[in-house]
Formats: sequence, C-alpha cells, structure tokens
Amino acid sequence: MYRRGILIVDDEENIRQTAVQALAPLGYDLISAANGREALDKLEENQIGLVLLDLRMTDLDGLEILRHMARFRPEVRVILMSAHGTVDSAVEALQLGAVDFIAKPFSAQDLREMVIKIIDHQAGEAAQASAYEKHLTLTKSSLENHRLEAAKEHTKQAIGLDPSRPEAFNLLGILHELTGNRTEAMKYYRVALALDPTYNPASQNLTRPTHDPDHLQAINLG
Repeated sequence: MYRRGILIVDDEENIRQTAVQALAPLGYDLISAANGREALDKLEENQIGLVLLDLRMTDLDGLEILRHMARFRPEVRVILMSAHGTVDSAVEALQLGAVDFIAKPFSAQDLREMVIKIIDHQAGEAAQASAYEKHLTLTKSSLENHRLEAAKEHTKQAIGLDPSRPEAFNLLGILHELTGNRTEAMKYYRVALALDPTYNPASQNLTRPTHDPDHLQAINLG
C-alpha cells in the first residue's frame, strides 16, 4: 500500500481544489501548498512520495523547486502542471527529475490515471529493489558457506533485476576469484566501478594483491 502523501502545489486555489477532488477517491493523503516556499516547508514536514507542481508561480517557480528537490529529495516523483510551459522549460524540468507533464485545465480522469501509473511504477521499483537486496544477501551467505553454485545463481538473478547497480558485479568478481580466475574477477570489478566509480568494495578488490582464494578475509563483499 502506498502510504506517502501527495503534495499539490499551485498558486491557483481552483487548481488545487480540482486536483484534490480528482485524487480523493484514491485514498491517499493529499497535502496542498499555495506557493513555492510553502511547498518546501511541506516537503520538510511530511512524508511525500509524489508532487503535482505548477511550473509558473509568483515566488519560486517550479524549476527552482525541482532544483531544490534534485539536491535534497531526489527520491520524490514530480508531475508538472502548467498551461504556459515552454519546450525549453519542459526539457529542463525532465532533466531535473520530473517524470511527467499535464496541461491545465485537466480532467479528473486524466490526472487520476497519470497518478496511478506513476505510483504503480514506484511500487514496482520498490519490489524490484527489495528482491535485488534479497539476492545480494543470499549470495553473501552462500559465499561465506562456500556454496559457490548457489552464490552464482543468486548473483545472476540480482544482475537480471538491475544491471545498473555495481554490487552484484562485485560479487560475481569475487566468485571468479574464489575459483582461481583472477583475470575474469578483475573484469567484473571494473564493470562494477564503471557503473559507480565511488563503489569502494570493487575498488579495494581490484587493487589488493592476489591472496589464497580459499579465504574471504581480505575480500570486500560490500
């Protein structure tokens, strides 16, 4: 169940009311803000998962709020609302993390469908991340118990779920190292670092000296 609130930000009261009425049947917590500064306060005070954000407001415009959110609340999804947005503004907004755009005036059905689509996508991402973490945990447990075939299978499952993350590639490198294939291990450590140059476990595994592959003490599982 989606338990975070939806923040509706617009300096036109009728737009806020329209959005609240459209989304009320979905049963989510709905929070309104009449300007950009109030919106930033609401983001600090509440558990917000989705923001409906007017692109043009009198104090802080939507792009300024998006820049703030990109630094401090990057996990929150944003739908832009505007009747006046330019192509350049829309492109910049997408680069700053907005996930969709709806033109004003909008119908209740169109807004509900867009919100449901985004929330469903968030739920799917959360489930995928949870499954990924589960396979990482099972891989590490299998490695520590020298069950290398089971570790290999869980690592492959994790990579299949999210090939953009470095952790599983680091573990795949460890698997190759434990079976004596240091060259192949180095390749996967490099893949992990290419995905995330700040991922220290892969960096440490890549640069440490070769050691007895029967021991895990010097290997960084992450």
